[in-house]
Amino acid sequence: MRVHIVDPSAYTPPYDDALCGALAAAGADVELHTSRFAYGPVPAPDGYRRHLDFYRAASHVPAPAARRAVKLASHVPDMLRYRRTASRADLVHFQWLTVQHLDGHLLPRGRPLVITAHDVLPREPRPGQRAAQRRLYDRFDAVVAHSEHGRARLTGELGLDPGRVHVIPHGALDALTGLAPAAPPDGERPLVLFAGLLRPYKGIDLLLRAWEGIEGADLLVAGMPRMDIADLEARVPAGARLQARYLPDAELASLMRRASLVVLPYREIEQSGVLFTALAFGRPLLLSDVGGFPEIAAQGAARTFPAGDAAALHDAIAHLLARPGELAAMAARAAELAHGEYGWESIARRTLELYGSLTGAGA
Repeated sequence: MRVHIVDPSAYTPPYDDALCGALAAAGADVELHTSRFAYGPVPAPDGYRRHLDFYRAASHVPAPAARRAVKLASHVPDMLRYRRTASRADLVHFQWLTVQHLDGHLLPRGRPLVITAHDVLPREPRPGQRAAQRRLYDRFDAVVAHSEHGRARLTGELGLDPGRVHVIPHGALDALTGLAPAAPPDGERPLVLFAGLLRPYKGIDLLLRAWEGIEGADLLVAGMPRMDIADLEARVPAGARLQARYLPDAELASLMRRASLVVLPYREIEQSGVLFTALAFGRPLLLSDVGGFPEIAAQGAARTFPAGDAAALHDAIAHLLARPGELAAMAARAAELAHGEYGWESIARRTLELYGSLTGAGA
């Protein structure tokens, strides 16, 4: 089966690479059609082919605002050019679409189309955006959600046909696990880690408030800002650090390996690549009870707290840091899930079963 995975803006290179590699290992002929990732290197393709079809001129523009303008100007021509390229695929699977109110008119024709609803619905929708997203989903033969929660939103809130919405989990992102020592040095204080893009919905302010009064451990909030962080910088409590910059792969791997607990206090989310990176490293997780997060906690790799409740988050951090046995059990379960239900062999099998149902052919 000839499969195209398409992520025009390279929003999720680790996920794209893992999915493409797993599908190729399972026997599919896979091409990834994307653009250059602006913030660092990406893994060399393993068993599949990568084509940088989108926004080539923008890759040479250093200023973010100017780069966005160049991308927007080239979006329609690039999508139309890709539509011709798609004629050599049996099935096209989009991961993201950049300009939703236009993209429904620019999609390939004459072959099955799949889209993964990574964000399911807009977090802060502009007027008409939700309706535009519904119209876009209607252009696809199948929509993939990463959790039962996501499927329920797509069918309940948007009214998508349940027969077109399929749950296939996000896989454990294990590409970085070989970049750090197998175990952290002895004698270091426990490290509580928040990693990833710094955005308002992720509850970083909540985490900093919750950290006040925690002793005997360190908190690190690390990632590239996508928001004004002046207020965050002004409220960093004792025992905490804010590292506002892009984390290279080796550094993120080292932090994950060292972390005693990974905390994701999001106010809203469906699923998180950081969560699935932590699973790959066998790290215990403390998660807000939003989106698909409780489905991870129900399997023993995480604990949850009520989203937006700083006092509950404080108590949960203190509880877990005082119980290393509980953390160890969660870590062991995370490692099991990373090689089982959230392993890429399982995900590739389920994905190819979906493709086969749409094309009438096996992998």
